[in-house]
Amino acid sequence: MKISGTHRLPFPPEESYAKLQDPELLAQTIPGCESLEKIGEDEYKMKMKMALAAVSGAFEGKIRIADKNPPESFRLIVEGAGKIGFVRGEGLLKFSAAGDATEVTYDGDVQVGGTIAAVGQRLIDATSKTMIRKFFEKIAG
Repeated sequence: MKISGTHRLPFPPEESYAKLQDPELLAQTIPGCESLEKIGEDEYKMKMKMALAAVSGAFEGKIRIADKNPPESFRLIVEGAGKIGFVRGEGLLKFSAAGDATEVTYDGDVQVGGTIAAVGQRLIDATSKTMIRKFFEKIAG
């Protein structure tokens, strides 16, 4: 599944870039995130709960930041698994100045498997968009 979009953050690009790599802030703003623990350079262990229609469960996984080009872009690589299935994905986030704010553009691919994939592509797509929108709204504060 392809994911892409643009969100505006009310901070300059340097600050927006830093916020999207702050593990404490990310733990508070990723929907369903229960913990985010540093396990290596630009790599974090994550625990989260996800609900999708009648399917819900806990996931454990990793988030890795790669291809850093501050304050213009970085790649986010995510993988997680739980009793209800797995999620793997990666996306490129690009930051550009928009007056006093920043336009964050993201483009990536996500793979979902297991029971969670049985709920249907449209519902997964809609839920992904909602989670991404809520994440950016929380970051913007």
